[in-house]
Amino acid sequence: SLMLTNDENIVDLKIAGQYRINDAAQYLFNVRTPDTILRQMMESAVREVVGQSTMDFVLTEGRSEVATRTEQRLQAMLDAHATGLTVTSVSMQDVQPPEQVQSAFADVVKAREDEVRQKNEAEAYANDIIPRARGQAFRDIQEAEAYKSQVVAKANGEASRFVQVMTEYEKAPLITQERLYIDAMESVYSRSQKVMVDIDSGGNNVLYLPLDRMRSSGGNAPRVDLNNLNYPTTGNSTTTSTTSSSDQDGSRSRGGR
Repeated sequence: SLMLTNDENIVDLKIAGQYRINDAAQYLFNVRTPDTILRQMMESAVREVVGQSTMDFVLTEGRSEVATRTEQRLQAMLDAHATGLTVTSVSMQDVQPPEQVQSAFADVVKAREDEVRQKNEAEAYANDIIPRARGQAFRDIQEAEAYKSQVVAKANGEASRFVQVMTEYEKAPLITQERLYIDAMESVYSRSQKVMVDIDSGGNNVLYLPLDRMRSSGGNAPRVDLNNLNYPTTGNSTTTSTTSSSDQDGSRSRGGR
């Protein structure tokens, strides 16, 4: 039957109960129509319990509780009227919203199910992403610490070398300056594609450069030992580029003349 809930909604409820005769005398002499009385009392008990509950509670998790409370209330009413009956069980067979609002209620139920599902998915995602994020953060920290140690060690090494050079400079300034200059020139010319030669003025000069070794080095010019260069003792200052093979042929032709 249709019953009103505490939140002023209506539910269509079907409930069944079982009983036994506990006192035959009371059952025979105190109750004229026991079946009718029992049905009316059960309906009254159900209406009282449902009227104290919300629609959502009755339709969802409150079914068993509504049945239990109905059984207790019904037994109290039967005892108060000395019917000689004892309720053995009360079960809720079906409970639905009214037919006119069943579709709307189904949407509400589906929305709640979606909420629970999305909440579970969010928790699963959090349980997956948080440990990975923590692991990535730990790796980043370890890499940063390693980089820090590397930079500090490099800086300490450079500072130590500077202190050593400074000590040597204080002992012999000119020698230290010359050595630093020579080291700098060697570093620059070792990566250069050109060879600078300073020779005496006067006369024609023929230079023989190891172009084959320069080409085979893949564009990185090797350091050229000036002692191995073949040229006369006189001539002008010459700048020779090693980027073209025609220079070598021209030099050889001039040497032949």
